[in-house]
Amino acid sequence: MRVEIDRAIQRNLKGFGYLGSPDPAVGQTPKTLLHRRGTLSLYHYKPMVDEVYRVPILFVMATTNKAFIFDLAPGQSLIEFLLKRGHDIYVMDWNPPTGEERYLKIESYVLDFIPECVQRVQRHSGVDDVTIVGYCFGGVLSTIYAALHTDGPLKNLVCFTTPIDWTKMTLFRQWMDARHFDIDRLVDRVGFIQPEMITAGFDMLRPAGRIAGQVRLWDNLWNDEYVAAFRRMERWGNETLPLAGEYFRQTIKELMQKNALYEGTLQVGGKAVDLKNIKVPLLHVMAQYDHIVPPECGKPLIERVSSEDKEEVILPGGHVSLVAGANAIKRMWPKLDQWLGRRST
Repeated sequence: MRVEIDRAIQRNLKGFGYLGSPDPAVGQTPKTLLHRRGTLSLYHYKPMVDEVYRVPILFVMATTNKAFIFDLAPGQSLIEFLLKRGHDIYVMDWNPPTGEERYLKIESYVLDFIPECVQRVQRHSGVDDVTIVGYCFGGVLSTIYAALHTDGPLKNLVCFTTPIDWTKMTLFRQWMDARHFDIDRLVDRVGFIQPEMITAGFDMLRPAGRIAGQVRLWDNLWNDEYVAAFRRMERWGNETLPLAGEYFRQTIKELMQKNALYEGTLQVGGKAVDLKNIKVPLLHVMAQYDHIVPPECGKPLIERVSSEDKEEVILPGGHVSLVAGANAIKRMWPKLDQWLGRRST
C-alpha cells in the first residue's frame, strides 16, 4: 500500500512536468549528411571501432516514417549497437516530399534514389559490394531493387517485416477495395497523402491502441525510464511523413488491389519484377504479433527467391518492437549482427 501511495503521488507530480516538457532528443549517434535531394537524405555514421567490416550496410527506411527508429537513444540504438560491433553504416532517411515531388512513383525510389545512394556508398566507402537492409515498405522497395538489379552490386539483402502477399493484410485490403475506395479521385484532389490519413489508417487496425497506450503511460508515470522510452516512441509515431500522391496511387492499385508483387505481374519502369531474380544471401525477420504485416504476409519472400543462402526468422514482438525496445535488444539485434558478420568480409 505504501508503494502504491508513493507511486500515485509521483504520478501527479510528474504529470505536470510531462505536459510541459519538450520533445525528447533522438538520433544522437554522430553522423554526416552525405547527400540530400528533395525527399531523400543519405547519412553516414561515424565508426566506433578501429576494425570495420569490409562490406558497408545501407539502411532503407519505410517512406512513411523517419529513420531515427534505428537510433532512438544511447543504449537504445540499433545503429549504435552495429557500429560498436564493427559495421559501416549508411542510412537512407526521408523528408516530406517537395511540391514538385507529388509525381514520384515506385520507379523513383528503386530506379533512382536507391541506385544513387548505392553508388554514393560505393564511392565513399571505396568498396564495390553493398548490403541493403529494408524496413517494412523500405523492404518492399529494397526487394524490388534487388529483383531489377541482378548484376550487382548488392552483396546481401536483409528485410524486416516486409509485405509480399498483400491479401494477408486483410483489413487494409478491405478498406482499399476498388469497389468503394476511389484512389484516383483522392489523389487527383489532394496531390499528397497527409500524415493524418496515414496514422488514421494504422490506428484503425487497433482502435483502442492509443487509449491503451495512454492508460499504460499513466500507470507508469512514476517511472522515469518508462516515460522516456514512451515519449521517444510517441515522437517517432507523431512525425509520420506525407506521401507523394502518384506513389500512393501506384502502391494501392498495384500492390494492395492487384497484389502484383506476389502474383508476379508488377511492372516498374517497363521491367517485370520477378522475385526469382534475387539470388543474393537473404535474411527476412518478421514479428510474431505484427498487426500491420502479419508473418503470413511476408513468408512468400523466402519461398519465391532463388537465393541458396536464405533464412526466415520470426521473433516475439510487434511491428515496431521488433527493431526497437527491450525485446529487439535481446533478440533481433544479436541475430542481425551474427548474420551480417559472416557475410560482410
